[in-house]
Amino acid sequence: MKWESLLEIAGDEPVFSSGLLLSGNESTGQVRLQLSRWVRAGRLIQLRRGLYALAPAWRKIEPHPFLIANRLQRGSYVSLQSALAYHGIIPEHVPVATSVGPGRPGTLRNPLGTYQFRHLAYGMLFGYARVEVAATQFVFIASAEKALLDLVYLTPGADSPDYLGELRLRNDGVMDRRLLKALAQRSGRPKLVRAARTVMALLAGKEGKPL
Repeated sequence: MKWESLLEIAGDEPVFSSGLLLSGNESTGQVRLQLSRWVRAGRLIQLRRGLYALAPAWRKIEPHPFLIANRLQRGSYVSLQSALAYHGIIPEHVPVATSVGPGRPGTLRNPLGTYQFRHLAYGMLFGYARVEVAATQFVFIASAEKALLDLVYLTPGADSPDYLGELRLRNDGVMDRRLLKALAQRSGRPKLVRAARTVMALLAGKEGKPL
């Protein structure tokens, strides 16, 4: 495969898999060997085995960190601190893209960033949607309410008023208290139901509204 052929096939993709290049007459071995050469030459960035991005000099689209996170672990969705910051619920900038899913927990690092994955039971895999986070880049991301519940679920003691208060939650009309309650009840976890009640009380106090 020639470099011009790769650019023609993958030039408009923020990230691409090696499988995208295997529809021609070249063998899998030949394609993988050529990809390795381009990585060593600095033309490609390898994000994990079989997943690549073009180096900046040839890149048309800057890959969003959330898109990379989705592609790094199949079945995962962005949640926890990253989703909370994206929705404007917490004030902090989150340098690590945090996701949850049915796969193994762990942290992956590549030249484009750091990506943390937490294991979530299949029964908790709900409350997320496909969202356009950048032009033509669609990712699976938790709602603000589910991201908060995922954080509570995975953090020991996170249903305490002290912990939830330290998050400095901001609402600005984003957090739907009814949806928060419904998602907590759907989980069937008493810890999340307790946390939802506490969060609703905190938000009501900030807004000066009754529960």
